[in-house]
Amino acid sequence: MNRDTERKIGSTIYERLNAIPMSPADRDAAIGAMQDAEAIVDAFAWLKTKLEHLAHSVFLKPSIKH
Repeated sequence: MNRDTERKIGSTIYERLNAIPMSPADRDAAIGAMQDAEAIVDAFAWLKTKLEHLAHSVFLKPSIKH
């Protein structure tokens, strides 16, 4: 288990996953799914930030008023 991911998501979720009786393969699949979901959310957050920066640089340029 990646410690950076565990700290980022929160150890409570991992504690609950470890407390649930399931096979090691199922546990690995669940942790993998959580990491995939986190990567998708991070990508959307990154894209949102980039689009905001793009919108500010393209649409809010100062113009010369006559």
